[in-house]
Amino acid sequence: MPTQTRQPRLPPETYRVRVLPGGLTLALAPLPHMASVSLGFWVGVGGRHEPAHQTGISHFLEHLLFKGTRRRSALQLSQAIEGLGGYVNAFTSEEHTCFYAKAGRDHFPVLLDVLGDMYLNSTFAPPEIEKERDVIKEEIAMYLDQPHLHVQELLNATLWPNHPLGRPLTGTPESIDTFTRADLHAYRRTHYGAGNTLIAVAGNLSAHRVQRAVEQLARQFGPGQPPPFEPAVPRQQHPVVRLQTKATEQTQLALGIRTCPRHDERRFALRLLNIILGENTSSRLFQALREETALAYSVSSALSFFADTGDLVISAGLETDHLPQALGLIRQELARLAQRPPSAAEFRRARDYAIGQLDLSLENSENQMMWLGEQWLGYQRLFPPHTIRRQLGAVAPAEIHRAARDFFRPERCNLALVSPLKSTRGLARLLAA
Repeated sequence: MPTQTRQPRLPPETYRVRVLPGGLTLALAPLPHMASVSLGFWVGVGGRHEPAHQTGISHFLEHLLFKGTRRRSALQLSQAIEGLGGYVNAFTSEEHTCFYAKAGRDHFPVLLDVLGDMYLNSTFAPPEIEKERDVIKEEIAMYLDQPHLHVQELLNATLWPNHPLGRPLTGTPESIDTFTRADLHAYRRTHYGAGNTLIAVAGNLSAHRVQRAVEQLARQFGPGQPPPFEPAVPRQQHPVVRLQTKATEQTQLALGIRTCPRHDERRFALRLLNIILGENTSSRLFQALREETALAYSVSSALSFFADTGDLVISAGLETDHLPQALGLIRQELARLAQRPPSAAEFRRARDYAIGQLDLSLENSENQMMWLGEQWLGYQRLFPPHTIRRQLGAVAPAEIHRAARDFFRPERCNLALVSPLKSTRGLARLLAA
């Protein structure tokens, strides 16, 4: 009988979390003002937990859970929820996989029954496995045909060479072809157990009703623990540029800067720094590359945090002849942030934007459910929104400046390009300037 290895830290607001006998975790965000309920089954396994020969198996398994159970065909699974006016979906990330559904609050029992059926009873029928191989190969081809998506995978391979974080979540055509039905059953049996699963619920439901329903389902779960992962150990000493030459109309660039793990307190300063740099249309990069110089139609920056590392990625699409000038402007904006703190007005706008976006996102039951899953799997606790608001509000402009100095260094920079260019000569020097 598995033992309960962790006790939840209860937040001071309305979020509730309970580790049930057997290890299954239940998290609830009661939302008495909402008509909907969102339900998610989260499993703490993703792309970075896969051995090299099984690259893409988490994503393959995600697809197959929609292809039929002992009780329902693939069509019946969809109809059971869509016939109520709801929807069902899933995604795979580097560190977890999520299966979720949303419908009116009165339909919570159906959502729980259908997602539980998928999660626990999928049959992995051989014909469905073979069909899904072809579907995922088409998905891989779709990414390769879209340079703005392909360049992100190319960047990951550059940021994390010879590491699971650098491999495509979809796998490769070669790895997809190797998965057997026994491999898929073994992977689910190993990772989809109670000790590695969170059921997250957000909606106008009583905690007692939800817990009672989930406790009945929990009896069907086997044991399981979070899997280990290969640490991301940086060995980079100078900027790296990777080019995929392709006959495209534009050059797509992705500049990745290694930052810090999700537990690092500098993540709050980075959140505001990213807003100032490139998250929205009033950001420095958008103004410099689109509004002032018209070098690019699209330019943005985004953050990712993992258990032991993180990155900030700047993305843009532009005419190939404009690439040196655009990279020069990007480097200039990075240097400005590393040289001096933002002005009081710019800092205030970034802080208010971050807090406003947080508040707006949590008006939605699906986003509340996502919040529960990401917080619990990432931190083993639930942070109430007021805590995050307070931590964002406590960031000082000087901390943004220090974070930029810490991370905006040549040995942390990696550039990926999908472009008609035949050579990257001279581009590394631009990053090292």
